[in-house]
Amino acid sequence: MAWLLLVISGILETVWAIALGRSAGFTRPVPSLVFAVALVLSMAGLALALRDIPIGTGYAVWVGIGAVGTAIVGMVALGEPVTVARITCLLLVVAGVVGLKVFH
Repeated sequence: MAWLLLVISGILETVWAIALGRSAGFTRPVPSLVFAVALVLSMAGLALALRDIPIGTGYAVWVGIGAVGTAIVGMVALGEPVTVARITCLLLVVAGVVGLKVFH
């Protein structure tokens, strides 16, 4: 259950990161509210997951999911460049996250 909570919290990290960018410095109320709610839920989920998962592993997995998710949304929905080098680097992050789970 802790791993599922950690994955959901990582996805919520992607949500708050995208909402933060869309908030235009907190001048737009809806993205600002989405940011705040997703941030609190993401941190709460991370905190609960870390009851059963070591901090180094849990935090690295959480950040990895958030970083990869945010980069994918940027490329797919926000027009950020899609390059072989960028995809390769994201795959390396995914491999690291999977490795942390496997060797947990």
